Amino acid sequence: MTTTQTTALPATTSPVNAGWVLPSWSLWWREIVRFYRQRARVVGVIASPLLFWLVIGSGFGTSFRSNGTAGGQHYLDYFFPGALIMIVLFTAIFTMMSVIEDRKEGFLLSVLVAPVSRSVIVLGKVLGGATLATAQGLIFLVFAPALGVHFTLASFGLTVLAIFLVAFSLTALGFIIAWPMDSTAGFHAVINLFLIPLWLLSGSLFPLSGASIWIRLLMRINPLTYGTEALRSLLFPGSASTGLSLGANFAVLALFTLVMFAFSFLVANRRTTKPAA
Repeated sequence: MTTTQTTALPATTSPVNAGWVLPSWSLWWREIVRFYRQRARVVGVIASPLLFWLVIGSGFGTSFRSNGTAGGQHYLDYFFPGALIMIVLFTAIFTMMSVIEDRKEGFLLSVLVAPVSRSVIVLGKVLGGATLATAQGLIFLVFAPALGVHFTLASFGLTVLAIFLVAFSLTALGFIIAWPMDSTAGFHAVINLFLIPLWLLSGSLFPLSGASIWIRLLMRINPLTYGTEALRSLLFPGSASTGLSLGANFAVLALFTLVMFAFSFLVANRRTTKPAA
């Protein structure tokens, strides 16, 4: 008599979904810890724009005021929002070099094979860089009272919001540049070629009203101009030169932030034959 024995096949299990809150928070926290463990980097981000602000502001102070291009405002006052934007830009952009470093160290590969979407990686990395850039910008605001800036609760809140939007948009832009790259030298080349002119044409060094026609056109299509002017309106009311209201400057800045963040998602989720890590 033959006995038939059946072997039950193991039930198929669906992949574990880790969600998006915990992975994003983990990547965000890693960016924070990684940055502040590099103390020389922290000091350099603050000290370089501070020296730049003091030297350039003091050197151009008299000639700038005599031209009347900012209503008699001293150049140290005018240049303060530009120096603040410089700190945010340097912190936001250079934080995204960690994408290239993570690829070389193999960390990015381990994250990509984890049961999380690439959108989680984008959110964690960009939010981490934006947090660092915002924190560095707020540290620089310590010098604002020395220029006669007096904050109310509303103006301080709007200033923090403007700094965060600038930081978030620039961090997303840095992610877009860093994601397809495997060389930090190439990353630096792109920054020198593209991002420094982006800052120079944002109204940080000279007002839009006193520029030539073609420079004025470039400044008006530069979204960073509206972030600079929003900060200038909040710190020194009546000194903005775009002719737009504070709300309009915030609207352009918010739109730029959304576009950069959406584009960073598209870049990270793009199908390509080149390995992502």
